[in-house]
Amino acid sequence: MRYRKGDGERSGLFTRRALLLGGAQAVLLSALAGRLYQLQVIETQRFATLAEENRINLRLLPPSRGLILDRTGQPLAVNRNNFRAMATSDRGRGVDVLVDRLDQIFSLGETEKNRLLRDLRRSRNAQPVVVRENLGWEEVARLEFNAPDLPGVFIDLGQTRDYPEGELMSHIIGYTGRVSDEDLAGRDDPVLQLATMRFGKKGMERALEDSIRGRAGAVQVEVNAVGRVVRELDRTEGQPGANALVTIDLDLQRFVAERIKEHQSGSVVVMDVITGDVIAMVSTPGFDPNTFARGITQAEWRELLDSSERPLHNKAIGGVYPPGSTYKMVTALAALESKAIEPWTRLPCPGFLMLGGIKFHCWLKSGHGSTNVVEAITQSCDCFFYEAARKAGIDRIADVGTRLGFGRHSELGLPGESTGIQPSRSWKQEKLGKSWQHGDTFNIGIGQGFMNATPLQLAIMTARIANGGYEVQPNLLLASATPREELVPPKPRDKPTAPSLRFNPQHIALIREGMVNVVASGTAHHLRLDANNKLIEPQYRFAGKTGTAQVKRITERERAMGITQDQLPWHLRHHALFVCYGPVDNPRYACAVIIEHGKAGGATAGPIGRDVLIEVMKRDPSRRTDGFRKMASR
Repeated sequence: MRYRKGDGERSGLFTRRALLLGGAQAVLLSALAGRLYQLQVIETQRFATLAEENRINLRLLPPSRGLILDRTGQPLAVNRNNFRAMATSDRGRGVDVLVDRLDQIFSLGETEKNRLLRDLRRSRNAQPVVVRENLGWEEVARLEFNAPDLPGVFIDLGQTRDYPEGELMSHIIGYTGRVSDEDLAGRDDPVLQLATMRFGKKGMERALEDSIRGRAGAVQVEVNAVGRVVRELDRTEGQPGANALVTIDLDLQRFVAERIKEHQSGSVVVMDVITGDVIAMVSTPGFDPNTFARGITQAEWRELLDSSERPLHNKAIGGVYPPGSTYKMVTALAALESKAIEPWTRLPCPGFLMLGGIKFHCWLKSGHGSTNVVEAITQSCDCFFYEAARKAGIDRIADVGTRLGFGRHSELGLPGESTGIQPSRSWKQEKLGKSWQHGDTFNIGIGQGFMNATPLQLAIMTARIANGGYEVQPNLLLASATPREELVPPKPRDKPTAPSLRFNPQHIALIREGMVNVVASGTAHHLRLDANNKLIEPQYRFAGKTGTAQVKRITERERAMGITQDQLPWHLRHHALFVCYGPVDNPRYACAVIIEHGKAGGATAGPIGRDVLIEVMKRDPSRRTDGFRKMASR
């Protein structure tokens, strides 16, 4: 065979290409080997750590919520075991089938199904979500029987809130619920992101949330490639929340609730005039907070919202009413402090006063004749206070009313408290765009017109008059302590530490004298006798002031026709009010009572105030701490 020159050239070209390709392969193999060396030798520790982090998950454990007890140590909010169904998903895969199967077991309903679908799809790192809480034994058994067909579903033992007193303490203690976006505002506690976490929504549960929530624990678990838990590696329990002792005396609270239950709607507040401790606070009707703890249904929620008696509304702090004649102490004090009247000043009462062609009636048609300030309080003479208000002027009345607690929030700390309305010239101009009129002053002089107040504010006013003019603030928290600390009530106090309101002591004494005479010989003289028609013992004598707040103005025609309150529909009848304090010689407790549409303060609210105040004076919870029961350790 002949050797051709072209064949040699082609052979050389092939050899060069082979060398280039081989060199390129060698470079690539060297780079790959270098990278493998870097990953497996140089950075082996780093990637081992990353692999370990992917294999091991750190999950938060919800802490045990702190207990809430009354001033004697009786439980008001505690924790109980809660069996709940939990579910996880593989990054949202298969959730539709899973939820359909759970619906067959629990009859979830459309709302719960949609919520569960949303939570499962949002869940990260296979974080479990709640399917249903407070499972009964039958539901647990049904779930366990179907477990093979429910991948990622398991039963968890947690805690839920329990309220032993139910409706009795509902407005004070409140309830807990699922954490909302609003609850997260301003809080960076990661435990609030847990599906099983509960947050205080109302009452002391809300007011004490940050202290009784506790601190989260943690558990280390080994997970597989899709985030499912394989086993638990380590666990650190959380720190339980602080336990709280509230100022309420549970036995007295029961007494008040029993005394007021015959009425459709009303409220009672009892305060210590020295410390400001709220000893009892009842608002009727109430609600059962345990329905929220177990998970309230749509039907139950709608029933509460639609009720005309507003059971969710704490009337003691959020209900606003014209204070009526209970406000006459403010008018009297304003007139005395401004020197518009003197203690001996006498003003006439012919049964009515005329102002610009409008007749302003006194409750006593024949009139009270000539009265001074003490006599006017004793007999609740409207005409005296019309004229006293006119002489003092709205500016002075508004100033004294504000100092006695009207038109502003107190320091109680419960959510939902109303400021009421303490009218003034600037208030009317700002809210209504109108100037103040003399008729407005007449109305506010007897606690009507634009004036509105809560039962708590009436109790505050009475307490500040009773203690000699000190700015005592209402208080619901008696003491708090971590579970490792001893929870005990503070030592009793006999002198106010609040600042003075700088009223003339002689003027305060005149107001108190008038209130003493109200019960001794005035509009509430029938309250000198107890419920058994026996004269009240001297150590339990008390002072008070009746009030009847107008809901519907009786026209001249209706007055001439003799239409009475009993003939009006319930919702148009007057509100009945009574404020009181005792004992007379050494005041310690103040009480305010409002019975919605109760018609007359002396007849309806007065006996309730008498019975409640006598009971609290007999118990004397502020001075007697021997009934305190130390909480057993958890």
